[in-house]
Amino acid sequence: MRPFYALLALLWMGVLWWLSERPFPGAGLPHPWDKLAHFLAYALLGALWRRGLGRFLPAFLLAAFYGVVDEAHQSLVPGREAFGLDFVADFLGAYVGARGAGRWEAPEASRP
Repeated sequence: MRPFYALLALLWMGVLWWLSERPFPGAGLPHPWDKLAHFLAYALLGALWRRGLGRFLPAFLLAAFYGVVDEAHQSLVPGREAFGLDFVADFLGAYVGARGAGRWEAPEASRP
């Protein structure tokens, strides 16, 4: 099942990239709800990478790094800006998602 989750993570990254291409920020979400959207989007990405890679640190780093790349990309789109608080929400979401997804896995010692 790991390749399936890795594929879902890649697809979700594509969706996030596509959303960052849109000239309207935050899908019209007012502050602070836009930060919650960032948190949830990157929590999902962190969780998908954790399930796909099986380890916390690579999943977290990949999701968090993508948050940096996506914010930089977004800053180049007319009508969009990159905010430090957006990155903080991305980072925290990636952490919580990658950490939380590990709770659904069997411990290493009990795996066949």
